[in-house]
Amino acid sequence: MKAEIRYFTKTGNTKKLADAIAEELGTQAKDLSAPLPEKTDILFLCSSVYWAGADSSVKKYIKDNANKIGTLVNVSTAAMIESTYAQIKKVCAQAGVTISDKEFHCRGKFTAMHPGHPDDTDIQAVKEFARKVMGEA
Repeated sequence: MKAEIRYFTKTGNTKKLADAIAEELGTQAKDLSAPLPEKTDILFLCSSVYWAGADSSVKKYIKDNANKIGTLVNVSTAAMIESTYAQIKKVCAQAGVTISDKEFHCRGKFTAMHPGHPDDTDIQAVKEFARKVMGEA
């Protein structure tokens, strides 16, 4: 089962999750400047909520790589909103990409809110999540 990890972050919160998944799976997390080199079974797409939504570059990445994504697994951080899942699911539907009903979300530090997040507990939880996803795939 081939998995790739891509992330978009402005503050570094989401990169921490992407790097933890990559460490767990023995691969490398890359930012959105790295297109998928070939068809991948699972794409862990890690993003953050900015201005109450997923960044346009994340949506564009899904559309640009749609034919190379087997199943997209949403991973997100946010200070206030619960996750990017609903927005990413909509983009996947428009692009013809299968999205897993499993997702991971945790709080991210933003100004004075949620200092220290993602923390060690979040990092361990996302590693466990990645193991579970890969074990069920």
